[in-house]
Amino acid sequence: MNLHIKNMVCNRCKMVVKAELEKLGFNPVSVELGEVVLPGTISTDDKLKISEALHPFGFELLADRKTQIAEQIKTSIVNLVHYSKEPLKINLSAYLSEQLKLEYAQLSLIFSEVEKQTIEKYFIAQKIEKAKEMLTYGELTLSEIAYQLNYSSVAHLSTQFKKVTGLTPSAYKAKTVNQRKTLDEI
Repeated sequence: MNLHIKNMVCNRCKMVVKAELEKLGFNPVSVELGEVVLPGTISTDDKLKISEALHPFGFELLADRKTQIAEQIKTSIVNLVHYSKEPLKINLSAYLSEQLKLEYAQLSLIFSEVEKQTIEKYFIAQKIEKAKEMLTYGELTLSEIAYQLNYSSVAHLSTQFKKVTGLTPSAYKAKTVNQRKTLDEI
């Protein structure tokens, strides 16, 4: 049985979900971002127990198909932006359609309805959060960051960064207070 879980955005999330399921006596076949596969079927009471166990950690079981699709879109974008080893030289609509096996127009409509924002806006927010991470670590130049995140130029990255954060990348880097968000807050 597949369970779809909201707010699973990192490897630590996977470890927490797996540990909580095991505490309840469930042995997951697999635990991936946003989805857990359990052997066989589970009762409504078991779903409630799982939901109650995961809730304190900020996770939520998803029952509605549209909400599941929106979460799968978010998970695919988080994987692409934060965990891909290659620069983001990819057409987002083609990537999402391939990942979720649905037409992009349908994905876009569902995402906007559920999340109250466009896929593109969410994608940009994730890219800016990744840029913040890269700036914080200080290992790459702004040109290298722009390249890694598939911006056409440093100016394009800087403009979008300022639009989202209110600061230029240089001003952000100079600030002593970290203004990064966790992935599930974006």
